[in-house]
Amino acid sequence: MSHSRTYYFSTRLFPKEVRPHVYALYAFMRYADEIVDSPGALSLDEQLAGLERFERETVAAISGKEVLNPVLQAFAHTVRVRGIKLESITAFMKSMKMDTDTFRYETYEDLEIYTYGSAAVVGLMMCRVAGVKNAKANRPAEALGVAMQLTNFLRDIGEDWRRGRVYLPLEDLERFEYREEDLRNGVVDKRFVELMKFEIDRARRLYAVADRGMKYIPRGRRYPVYVARRLYAAILDRIEVQNYDVYTSRAETSLASKVGIAAACAARNPGELFARGSVDADADADEKIAIPS
Repeated sequence: MSHSRTYYFSTRLFPKEVRPHVYALYAFMRYADEIVDSPGALSLDEQLAGLERFERETVAAISGKEVLNPVLQAFAHTVRVRGIKLESITAFMKSMKMDTDTFRYETYEDLEIYTYGSAAVVGLMMCRVAGVKNAKANRPAEALGVAMQLTNFLRDIGEDWRRGRVYLPLEDLERFEYREEDLRNGVVDKRFVELMKFEIDRARRLYAVADRGMKYIPRGRRYPVYVARRLYAAILDRIEVQNYDVYTSRAETSLASKVGIAAACAARNPGELFARGSVDADADADEKIAIPS
């Protein structure tokens, strides 16, 4: 899980009654993420201890005990009010702790163990925050979370390498004969381009799965999810525009691009903006809606 301006931009589009819960979830995830992504002088053992302490405090806060951490005070309220499951929180913390002892993933199936907790369950928690009732939304929500994280992995290959982590499955590197030495040297050649095309296709297939779940999100709360999905997918487009060179230039969308994408999503589904003031708690599973492309 990686916080970003893209994520924050889209969350601001939720209606005002949902926004505080979105921010509480975001703050909780970011707090845990910072322990391992910005550890300062902390050793790996100290990072793990910090995460375990944070997890204990989280469980205490959710159970109603008084905690001093304002992030956990707000998050515990959201958990109780929106019905977030403890098992989702536990899975998220498990993946955060993996960042203290797992730095390579042999296969994509191995990586999925990490992305389930760090991304898929984030999609499930966002479902609870947004008031999604239909369990058919769960798989698409998980897919959207993982697609977004895979997108971040591709954008941040060089940054992750400097942190000592490789989130590209080693079997994929081997498949395209691209070595860790090439990662260290930032080599962009035919092998790397083919590797990136392979990974981008995987992410896009997950976005397609996510699209099938949009209809289960209550009206008035779909719009920011449309925007987030499109903004993250646009990072993949940007990587292609840069000829797959993610080492020398960060693939990101400008504020103008974000605003343009948000406007396009609104134009494609104008009813979503009007529905923000009166949200129906249950989405119509059979409703036909336009997915921004």
